[in-house]
Amino acid sequence: MVMTAYLAPAINQNRRVVNQKEVFSLGTTDAYFANIIAENLYSQCDWEGRELLSFKEICDHRKNKRAISIENGYDISKNGNRTPKRTTVGWELLVEWRDGSTDWVALKDLKDTNPIELAEYAVANKIAEEPAFKWWVSFCLQKRNHIISKAKSKYWRTTHKYGIKVPKTAEEALRLDKINGNDYWEKSIKKEMSKVRVAYKPHEEHTPEEVRQGKAPEMTGYQEITCHLVFDVKMDFTRKARFVANGSTTKTPASITYSSVVSRDSVRLAFLIAALNDLDIMSCDIGNAYLNAPCREKIWFKAGIECGKHKGKVMIITRALYGLKSSGAAWRAMFAESLRKMGWQDTRVDADVYRRRGVKPSGENYYELLLVYVDDCMVVSHDPGHTMKAIGEIYELKDDKYGPPEAYLGAVVEKFNLPDEAVETVKALLAEDGRELKSGKRTHKGPLPPGYKPELDITPELDADKVQRYQQLIGILRWAIELGRVDILTETAIMSQYSANPRDGHLEALYLIFHFLSKNPMKRLVFDPKVPECDENAFQLNADWTEFHGDVSEEDPPDMPEPLGNPVHINVFVDADHAGNVVTRRSHSGIFIFVNNAMIKAFSKKQNTVESSTYGSEMVTMRISRDFIVEMRIKLKMFGCPIAGAANVYCDNRGVVTNTSVPESTLSKKHNSINHHVIREAVAAGIMR
Repeated sequence: MVMTAYLAPAINQNRRVVNQKEVFSLGTTDAYFANIIAENLYSQCDWEGRELLSFKEICDHRKNKRAISIENGYDISKNGNRTPKRTTVGWELLVEWRDGSTDWVALKDLKDTNPIELAEYAVANKIAEEPAFKWWVSFCLQKRNHIISKAKSKYWRTTHKYGIKVPKTAEEALRLDKINGNDYWEKSIKKEMSKVRVAYKPHEEHTPEEVRQGKAPEMTGYQEITCHLVFDVKMDFTRKARFVANGSTTKTPASITYSSVVSRDSVRLAFLIAALNDLDIMSCDIGNAYLNAPCREKIWFKAGIECGKHKGKVMIITRALYGLKSSGAAWRAMFAESLRKMGWQDTRVDADVYRRRGVKPSGENYYELLLVYVDDCMVVSHDPGHTMKAIGEIYELKDDKYGPPEAYLGAVVEKFNLPDEAVETVKALLAEDGRELKSGKRTHKGPLPPGYKPELDITPELDADKVQRYQQLIGILRWAIELGRVDILTETAIMSQYSANPRDGHLEALYLIFHFLSKNPMKRLVFDPKVPECDENAFQLNADWTEFHGDVSEEDPPDMPEPLGNPVHINVFVDADHAGNVVTRRSHSGIFIFVNNAMIKAFSKKQNTVESSTYGSEMVTMRISRDFIVEMRIKLKMFGCPIAGAANVYCDNRGVVTNTSVPESTLSKKHNSINHHVIREAVAAGIMR
């Protein structure tokens, strides 16, 4: 069943034709508005859950003579029933943007883009009973509360994996072994506890009850927590157990608990630099990494059955046990200090990428790179084995192995493709509903039908279990994109907007994306060091910006190392889908950044503002690309990589190209002036062209 056939009846059922014009019924309008609320909730957070609002706050409101009074705010039927009038006429809100500027925005526009903030403002300022707010504010807040309550009530209960029952406790694991007539779970517990026993020591002098009652002076200041085993089944069906602490119950320590990891962009740049300068790559995995670092917190727990002969005793945690708030930071600080003693220096622009000056056998100077992702290390060097041996002398390497990376961060290094188990997972989820992943000939070539608009979807909302499934599928698609499947980037970005409150049609759309992946499984992300051909005549080569921006130049980062090795060229492709969302009229930005012939960064996201023209949406995308270019150039400079000239930016809007590349060109759309001048200054400084 293709998406168009699935959605069309649902939409047609809610339409009625009046004077040859399409008018949507009240229920359909509410469904569309609920989609906007879901998008609005999602847009307030980034991928890591940090709050991100398109404006700072609503400061004030005003109304004019066109605004309807409360006395005239109802339509009265022949039966005497009163219905609130659906109007937004005559009202404006003063909005303060994140850059500090303010604007008076019409109520109808703000309601379409930020309904939740506007509804909360109306209630707080006691104008919710005004006719312009009465008919929609209560529905908006109820729908918001409904979405949040569904999110809070969800709990992902994994009972089986690959057809094998997964236990929740050590007692249940041993009981399953007895039922199955084997010792698979018992072996996994013993293997884990043999490694983790260095993380705690018994306190023989007092019982847990005495410590809780304050009868152990030497335990003053220690917090009690619980520890437990987490079980899993690997792809080869071997059982795995992990002993973790319930760190959420402890007080946040005074020391820093944040621990970063290397970015995907840095990993891709490292592969490119290796290919560009004819360097080798090796990787290793440090076994039980956290347990090498000391525990920064004063914590104890009561030993369970998994601790063997120490069951029931007071156990003091001495190492950075998995699950504690400070464990990640403790391990990262310890490993960073070890690398510094070996002569490595962090690049600052990415704190998990380290560089060290090296010399090839030919006498050529260059920079070695070392990338760290928690306990995974990758070295780019003419002799990476030397560094791997040095790390192995300090820490235990998993399986005592290191070598050329067969896979890194979940992706095959030679070719990036969605792991087969991801598609198999989707097939298993469909099987629960008595269905299977669609096969056979399709009416469209891409991940989704060209005319599909998720904002127009009015199919029933998913229940809590299906919402969890939707979010799980979005997570799989996001990871596939991180590994190089940029051919589904835009579709996944659009469908992610409805993660807060998805509908049946949205879930069907995700299945279509997975069907596309199953039919197109092999995709390679090639780190080609060759320089692409470029028509220099397409750029303004002799433009004089002195009169407009003075003697402006690109600012280099402090402590920038001397550039060594072969130079790189940056090429950027930008585009925007103007008013792609037919309900909110917001545009969608798309950006690809190539360093030489290697794609390093792909970006696709809904814009925060509503632009009145294609020019405006393209200008916003161009400004976003400018920020990415500055970031990329700083990163390359701190990696010690030479950059050959300004970044080449390709845009298909002639007006934007002319306004930003020709010094004498004037801007006629004043509301785009900030983006306009920021881009022109970057062009004048030689950052981009």
